[in-house]
Amino acid sequence: MGELGCEFEVYRNDELTVDELKGSFSGIDIGRSFGRVFELLIGTQEWNIESLYLVSSPPIEDRTPQDSGISLQTVLELGPIVPLFGVCMGLQCIGEAFGGKVVRSPYGVVHGKSSLVYYNEGGEDGLFAGLSNPFTAGRYHSLVIEKESFPSDVLEITAWTEDGLIMAARHKVYRYLQGVQFHPESIITDEGKTIVHNFIKLIERKEAESKK
Repeated sequence: MGELGCEFEVYRNDELTVDELKGSFSGIDIGRSFGRVFELLIGTQEWNIESLYLVSSPPIEDRTPQDSGISLQTVLELGPIVPLFGVCMGLQCIGEAFGGKVVRSPYGVVHGKSSLVYYNEGGEDGLFAGLSNPFTAGRYHSLVIEKESFPSDVLEITAWTEDGLIMAARHKVYRYLQGVQFHPESIITDEGKTIVHNFIKLIERKEAESKK
């Protein structure tokens, strides 16, 4: 994030409440992303906005979204209000918060696995705007959102692997509530910086809309 001109603060999601998190914001908008251990509060001077970016810790066996501190509650309480970007277990928290089931991947644990990720954002300029299709992503996880229980009435799948695992999803109404299963910051994700930059553009777009 620093390479993209963002300033940020780091919080542990098991050391504060959602109310305390809300109280930490001083800007007009809040953008955010979910994960298990770290929460990054990102502010950009250029756009005068703030964004919460929740990032998971390294994979730990038997850890689930229920073990992710305030992440599930944050998704439900802040998701309808502010941009939110979930990474790894962050995506799983989004899926579970809206009624999906998080299960063990049928293909086992992946730590530093390179995979081709395919996407379809319905013609919108979203997280994957300008990327190759498919693109290469770095995966570090043992859990996935189960496709059979995916809450398609609320969320939509925007990216997947060749073997059908869900790699990204977004809310159908709150379009700025999105998440990815892979790690954009991984050196294996060759276009990861573009994905994060696209998220910042989404926040900028929401900020512009709020001023109309």
